[in-house]
Amino acid sequence: MTMAYKGAAATAAGQAQRRRTRRVVMASIAGNAMEWYDFFIYGTAAALVFGELFFPKGTDPLLGTMGAFAGFAVGFLARPLGGVVFGHIGDRRGRKIALEWTLGIMGASTFLIGLLPTYAQAGFWAPAAMVLLRILQGAAAGGEWGGGVLLISEAVEGRRRGFFSSFSQLGVAGGFVLSSAVFMLAQQLPRDAFMSWGWRLPFLLSVFIFGIGLYIRRHIPESEAFVQARKTARRGMPAVEVFRRYPREVFTAMGLRVAENGGSYIFLAFALAYGKFLGISSDLMLGGVLLSMFVELGTLVWFGHLSDRIGRRAVYLLGSAGLMAAAFPFFWMVETREPFWIFAAFLLGNTVCHAAMIGTQPSYFAELFPPEVRYTGLALGHELASVFAGGLSPLIAMALLRKYESATPVAWFLVGLAAITVITLLLTRERRGGTGREQAGPF
Repeated sequence: MTMAYKGAAATAAGQAQRRRTRRVVMASIAGNAMEWYDFFIYGTAAALVFGELFFPKGTDPLLGTMGAFAGFAVGFLARPLGGVVFGHIGDRRGRKIALEWTLGIMGASTFLIGLLPTYAQAGFWAPAAMVLLRILQGAAAGGEWGGGVLLISEAVEGRRRGFFSSFSQLGVAGGFVLSSAVFMLAQQLPRDAFMSWGWRLPFLLSVFIFGIGLYIRRHIPESEAFVQARKTARRGMPAVEVFRRYPREVFTAMGLRVAENGGSYIFLAFALAYGKFLGISSDLMLGGVLLSMFVELGTLVWFGHLSDRIGRRAVYLLGSAGLMAAAFPFFWMVETREPFWIFAAFLLGNTVCHAAMIGTQPSYFAELFPPEVRYTGLALGHELASVFAGGLSPLIAMALLRKYESATPVAWFLVGLAAITVITLLLTRERRGGTGREQAGPF
C-alpha cells in the first residue's frame, strides 16, 4: 500500500510538473511574441518608409534609408544598458517583474512612434524623437531576451533543455512574422494613404499587444531556480559579479551571437532595402521574409531538439558555417528577381542557417552561467554583441551598397561575421545537458 501510494504521488507530481512546463512554455512564447513584434516593426519600417518620412535624403535615395538604419543602430546601443538594469532586477527581484517592466516600456515607446509627426511636419524634431523612442525600445529589448529564455530553461529537465528552451525563440520569430504580416496588410492601402497614415497602424496596434502580453506575464509562475538561488545569492551587483567571475563566458556568448544576430538583420532588414534598390516589389520581398520566418518556427525547434542529441556546439557550427557558405548564393538568388529564387534565398538564410543558431542559443547560453547571475550573464553576452552585430550590420551593408552599388562587399561582410562565430565555437568546449556549472536544481 505504501509503495502504491508513493508511486501514485510520484505520478501526480510528474503530471503537475508537465502541466506547469506546458503553461510556462506557452506563456513565454506568447509574451515574447507580443514584445518582439514591437521591436521588429521598426526594422521593417526603416527599410521601407522611414527614410522617406523622417530622414532628409537630398538627391540620394539611399541616404534617407541610411539615416533610418542609423536610428535602428542607436536602439542597439541601449540594449546592453537594458541588459544590466533588467538583469539586475531579474536576478535580485525575480524574472517576472523584470519582464513586466520590459513589456511596458516597449509597448509605450512603440505606440508613441505611431503618433510622431514626420520630418516635413516637424523638421529635425521628428527624427530626434524617433531616435529617443528607439533607445527606449532598445533598452527594453536588452532586458527581454534573457528573461524570456529563463522562464522556460529553468523549468525543464537537462536532457530535454535544448528542445524546450528553443520554444522561447518561437516568440522572437513569431514576433517578426506578426510584424511583417501586419505591415504587409497595411501596404495594401493606396500608396498615398499608406505613406500618410497607413504605416502608423502597425505601431498603434501595440497598445492592444501590450495589454495581452501583460495579462499573460502576470499569470506565469516565478522560476524555482531563481527562488532557490535567491536564498544564497551574493548581495553585490550581478553585472560586477558576472565580469569578475565569468568574463570568459560573457565573451563566448558574444562571439556566438555575432553570426546569428548580424546575419539575421542582413536577411531581415537590409535585404528589404536591397530589394527596393533592385526595383523588386516590397510585397514580394516581405513575402519571402514572412514565408521563411514562418517555416523557421518549426526548424528552430527541430534544431533545439538536435542539440540535445549531438551537442550544442555541433548544431551551432552547422548554422554558422552554413551562413559562410550561403552568403554569396543568397544575393545571387535575390538578384534573379524571380519569386522562386527569392523565396529560396530567404528559406536558405533563415530556416536553415539562422534557425540552427537561434534554436540552439537559449540552452547553450543558459548553461554558461549559474542561476544567481544567469539573467545578467545572458543579457550582457547577448546584448553587447548585438551593438556591433545586429545594430551596425544593416547600416554597414547600406554604406557598402551606396559606395559600390553591388551586394558583393555585403556578402564578404557576412562571411566575416560568420567566421567570428566559427572561431569562437572552435575555441569553446561543450557544456551540454546541465553538466557544466550547475549540478542541482530543476534542470
